[in-house]
Amino acid sequence: MGVSMAVCEMDSDSSTCKVGKNSIVKVKLKNLAGAESMAEFDLVVPMAAAKAALGAELEGILKRARVDAESDSIYMEKVKAVPDQEKLKPLAKKVYTGWVLLPDGPQRQKLIDASDPDDRLNRWDMLSFDEMNAACKSCQLSWDDGRGCIGTFGPENSALPEIAAKYGAKIVASVPKSVQEKKVFSTQDAQELLKEVALLRVKLPDEGKMMVRRYSGVLDRLEKLANISIKYGARFYFF
Repeated sequence: MGVSMAVCEMDSDSSTCKVGKNSIVKVKLKNLAGAESMAEFDLVVPMAAAKAALGAELEGILKRARVDAESDSIYMEKVKAVPDQEKLKPLAKKVYTGWVLLPDGPQRQKLIDASDPDDRLNRWDMLSFDEMNAACKSCQLSWDDGRGCIGTFGPENSALPEIAAKYGAKIVASVPKSVQEKKVFSTQDAQELLKEVALLRVKLPDEGKMMVRRYSGVLDRLEKLANISIKYGARFYFF
């Protein structure tokens, strides 16, 4: 496992994802009582019921829908042919997924409160990977060459923290420990990090050409991370 570094994107209003991440779209509930009208569901036909109603005709329907005849049920979303849909739909039953689309109004907060924090999806979660990547590339907090606000520090056994400790660069030296402790660094720490990067650039040649080649890129990324942290008032961390 490697170590990554990132800014706390939610600290800044300049983050393109902040509004989306703060806008919960749907939640998963253990008890849907009173929320059935807003709940998502699948239309499912029990295989046994389909065989009893359609007999030999079912074989062709299953082939067209690419459904295994040994399955326990048929999900209507897989049935594309309209004539097949018309034959199966009367046999279909609603199977609730547990997810509820949040309405506007007073009931919204009640539904959020009734859900586990891990069972909530926001507008950012609903984007495709391509949409997320496009948003990250356009974000002002994107410091890793347009790839976003998260970048690579290096492998867990990186020698850079040990080298940093040798020269008194405390933040870089503390990276492994900060990962374990889940420490979040302040924008004031970012100012210190810039000083450490400048120091290590001077000292790395004393560690040999291989260390310069191996860690110059890491120092570049640390510098970009620190500058973004300072410019947009966003804290940073390693994980």
